[in-house]
Amino acid sequence: MRPAGGILVWDIGVRGFHWLLVLAIAASALTGFVLGRTTLAWHLAAGVAVIVAVGWRVLWGLLGPTYARFATFTYRPSAVVAHLRDALGARRHRQLGHNPLGALMVFALLLVPAAIVAAGTVTLGGLLKQGPLRAFLGYATGRQWLGIHNALAIALLVLIGLHLAGVAFESWRGRENLTAAMLTGRKPALPPADAAQPARAHPVAAIVLALVLLAAGTGGVLALSSLPGWCVPPPDRDATFDLQCGACHLAFPPSLAPAATWNAILADLQHHFGADASLSPDQVTAIRFWLDGNSAEHWDTLPSHVLRTPAADSLRISDTPGWRRLHRDIPAAVFAPKRLRHSDCGACHADAATGMFAPQDIAIPEADK
Repeated sequence: MRPAGGILVWDIGVRGFHWLLVLAIAASALTGFVLGRTTLAWHLAAGVAVIVAVGWRVLWGLLGPTYARFATFTYRPSAVVAHLRDALGARRHRQLGHNPLGALMVFALLLVPAAIVAAGTVTLGGLLKQGPLRAFLGYATGRQWLGIHNALAIALLVLIGLHLAGVAFESWRGRENLTAAMLTGRKPALPPADAAQPARAHPVAAIVLALVLLAAGTGGVLALSSLPGWCVPPPDRDATFDLQCGACHLAFPPSLAPAATWNAILADLQHHFGADASLSPDQVTAIRFWLDGNSAEHWDTLPSHVLRTPAADSLRISDTPGWRRLHRDIPAAVFAPKRLRHSDCGACHADAATGMFAPQDIAIPEADK
């Protein structure tokens, strides 16, 4: 096609994918590297957008028009080497579609984001017991894959830098604005360029197949996400514990501390952190039975792992190394006297009573001026 202003090379399917991926990756990087865990919901939404964009591009690479097809930019290694020699030797050899090095970058920018989403899904299921893998993965697996997820994210940033450098270099070498071409879809007709074998697009088939796969994938994810998490405390609570301990403060989920800590607290209720919280022997026995059977050693949640190491000279959960590490970035003014005690977990965590402390349920109050 040779419309006014040049040859139409990048159709709306390719351009839409490109800019959706740009926005989704930017949002993922911002929420993952800069804004922190309280923006996890936005980070997950960006991840979904990434995998949707990649999935569409795969379909369009099989069913799209000429220059969208993978077949038009799948080169032999010898062609890649020859193109690299041309570039280093300042020889111009123009392709309307992706050149050999650009083709490698396209495949890398499809595979690496998809791998990042996969690693993030494993991390989400193992560490936070969320998502479609929550019923099958443990904390240790999630922690390992968090490192892989982060390493792949850094690798993606490097690839993006190389991609931008390549676009700038080829725009200069070929005397054409490749960024503008990805906006308008058009490239100059001259100078002459290698043309690919024309291929007919099948947009209806691609859209229908995309919708079917999206619906099936969404249904599968929702079904798997509804399964109980691996080694997660059940929602059932002990009535005596909730009544007696919850009368003064949050009835802390037993999974937040080891049995040794709970037994030490029960052994000296007369001096319970500066107050007399004495209970009858029967009540103490019932509460001890509940705490021993549901302490941190029995569960695989992130809080149970992070908080199970007690402080050297304190029984307070807020004095544990794990608690201090997780809260080190919170301004001290948030915990100002008469405003918010360290034990008021529910002031920031909407799901504090469950012991899960999901990042999406964190809302930190503003510090006093």
